[in-house]
Amino acid sequence: MPVVFIAPPALFHQPEAEFTRLLTDAGFEVRYPDDPTFTRGRDEAETIRVLRGASAMIAGGDYLTAEVIAALPELKVIARAGVGYDRVDVAAATARGVAVTITPGANHESVAEQALGLMLAITRNIVIQDRMTRAGLWSGPINRPLREQTLGLFGLGRIGRSTAIRAKAFRMDLIAHDPFANPEFVREYGIELVDFDTLLRRSDFLSVHAPLNDETRRIFNRDCFAKMKPTCTFINTARGGLVNEPDLIDALTSGQIAAAGLEVFEQEPVDPNNPLLKLENVVLTPHRAGEETKAGVDMGVEAARCIADLSQGRWPEGSVVNHVLKDTWAWEPFSLGR
Repeated sequence: MPVVFIAPPALFHQPEAEFTRLLTDAGFEVRYPDDPTFTRGRDEAETIRVLRGASAMIAGGDYLTAEVIAALPELKVIARAGVGYDRVDVAAATARGVAVTITPGANHESVAEQALGLMLAITRNIVIQDRMTRAGLWSGPINRPLREQTLGLFGLGRIGRSTAIRAKAFRMDLIAHDPFANPEFVREYGIELVDFDTLLRRSDFLSVHAPLNDETRRIFNRDCFAKMKPTCTFINTARGGLVNEPDLIDALTSGQIAAAGLEVFEQEPVDPNNPLLKLENVVLTPHRAGEETKAGVDMGVEAARCIADLSQGRWPEGSVVNHVLKDTWAWEPFSLGR
């Protein structure tokens, strides 16, 4: 019986869940790592050892390098629970006929809610005032509004659009930088498309919603922060690698920008000595924006459905990253006994 390996711990050992039934009904055995932290990333030898024999996997933050993929000849599908796939060597997967899928409909709203939550935590001083209230203090810093402030969106994909919808309800003015933005959505929500420098200069809040690739790696650096308003709040719920973290720390400590809300980091988990942990003008969360009760289940279902569909000869349109495989991909040499 072919094996599906499920790496994200939020999906462990749920035999009655829809995503598990989708896989077992399609003829798969479901397995899990012994160590729930496996999905944070292991060295190549350990990753190969744990995944050996799997014909498909639901991946979390696993590092699936060219060497790992080459050492797993039975692997036919890498189904990412989420939309980021920067830890998967897609070129190597494509060369070996391994389909890489994502879950585009599952967690974009959850991450958008996290972005707004970080903005609110900063402007309403929620973390600071919680500590003060617990200490018996009945005062604190003055709050700031979101309404009538300019929110700059770097990226108008699914998460960026979901963030825009929610920000509009807060009566924020919306600008965005995305050369591939949907014109109908832009018109409907009154979003002004601007170049990158204008985004930096005009944003009161700048929220990042872009993939990590060679063009965007460390795009937010010292030069960018120097162009921002000193009152700007920087929000990143996308990928830590989009930001030059030492430059961000300098901008926050020097007053070049006012604050930051960070869900993602260059190194994860965060090094205990990271200076960000000591800054009062930063709110931090541990890259779990998509891991809510509803989004987590939805990601499992979408990922499992991709695997089941591919095993039964159906192409999950819109979910396959390396769609160039569509006309040539086959589950062979594996047989599901059907």
